Amino acid sequence: MNLERTVAAVSTPFGKGGIAVIRISGKNAYDITSKVFSPKSGKNLSDYKSGFAVYGSFSDEEGLFDDGLVTFFKAPHSFTGEDTAELSCHGGILVTNRLLKACLSAGAEYASPGEFTKRAFINGKISLSQAEAVGGIIDAVTDKHLTVSANQSRGSLSNKIDKIADSLISIAASVYAYIDYPDEDMTDVSVEEMKTILIDIKNEIKKLMTTFKYGKAISEGVKTVIVGRPNMGKSSIMNFLAGFDRALVSDIAGTTRDVVTEKIRFGDIVLNVADTAGLHEADDVIEKMGIEKSLEYMKSAELVLIVADATEGLQNDDLKVIERVKEYGKEECSVLILNKTDKGDVSNNIPDLLNRTCYFSAVSPKEEQITEFKKSISEICGENEASENTEIIVNARQFSSLNKAFSAVENAISSLDSFTQDVAGFDIEEAIAALRELEGRKVSEAIVNEIFSKFCVGK
Repeated sequence: MNLERTVAAVSTPFGKGGIAVIRISGKNAYDITSKVFSPKSGKNLSDYKSGFAVYGSFSDEEGLFDDGLVTFFKAPHSFTGEDTAELSCHGGILVTNRLLKACLSAGAEYASPGEFTKRAFINGKISLSQAEAVGGIIDAVTDKHLTVSANQSRGSLSNKIDKIADSLISIAASVYAYIDYPDEDMTDVSVEEMKTILIDIKNEIKKLMTTFKYGKAISEGVKTVIVGRPNMGKSSIMNFLAGFDRALVSDIAGTTRDVVTEKIRFGDIVLNVADTAGLHEADDVIEKMGIEKSLEYMKSAELVLIVADATEGLQNDDLKVIERVKEYGKEECSVLILNKTDKGDVSNNIPDLLNRTCYFSAVSPKEEQITEFKKSISEICGENEASENTEIIVNARQFSSLNKAFSAVENAISSLDSFTQDVAGFDIEEAIAALRELEGRKVSEAIVNEIFSKFCVGK
């Protein structure tokens, strides 16, 4: 990134609104702002302290066109760490575009997606995990994801990773002393003490890694498929989860022939739900195609909801579905939903074939049924493991870095058992590098560009 450029972009959503904000950042931010803004007081913009909002008029080469506010933040006391101005005008499409065009004519260049946050990272104002958390705040659809992202944007995850890295650096220093003075007792940590510390670090990293399943569930969502034989109420389950009539419901078997999908917020978890065609022996060509799609979705699902009739008990086709679930290795992420408890007496001939079974009525569920249903889903999505941690890993890049660090620490422990401290030192260095990669202190330009490319322009 060329930090010599001074960039500008609209930082508020496109469209009509009360106000729109144009952000300018870079070494020429003050000069550019002064060309398009005049304080009503008659003073110069430089007469005002950094961080103060100043009321005035916006103009371009054609003259005055709006009144508004400018807040100027002098480097390094700004989000980007550079001289930054935020220009607030009325939120009309024409006036917003005219103000941005005036800024560009005055010498600014158009900012690329995520460039302001990227500049904050490059200028050392935030770590890479904090930058990712900013994106999380913007993209959050659940309160839990918002809370986690807000905490991490303030450095909670960075601080935790730094503490783990500092412990490893302390051990590495002891190893260096051993390497430099092998014949003298220069180390202040014995091999056994070093191993004990490394085991504690390994466990700490492992605890963080176990939160990723839940972190992904609250941020990206869980790939969920609803399966079962025809006319079991799969679409009714879909509608219950969605909170509205997303899928057609009928007493006629085979109503759903294609896959119906919906992104659903279910408590603190996001479910990417697919309601599928009923699984059974079919002669109809279209129905067969729907069944094939159902099986494809089941193979890649992270959560499988198997729907059966509680009043009928499990029939041969139900057992075939369950066998298929086991064949695909989905038993641990499956819930058997015995639906239609409102239709009559529950069958007493239902074998316990899966670890999680819920009696349910999609039409009129009881409170205890909903509670048990939510509990089963949250367990599969890793909420229990995550609840024991103060930090939650929400993206695959962070998990990958932790996984590298975990493996390196394991190797260091093995090296202490089989070799000398200096051999373990190479593994410790590798673990430190992996943690530094997580925080962006040692990360490739390609990874940085990929992260910020997902940001909107103006952020």
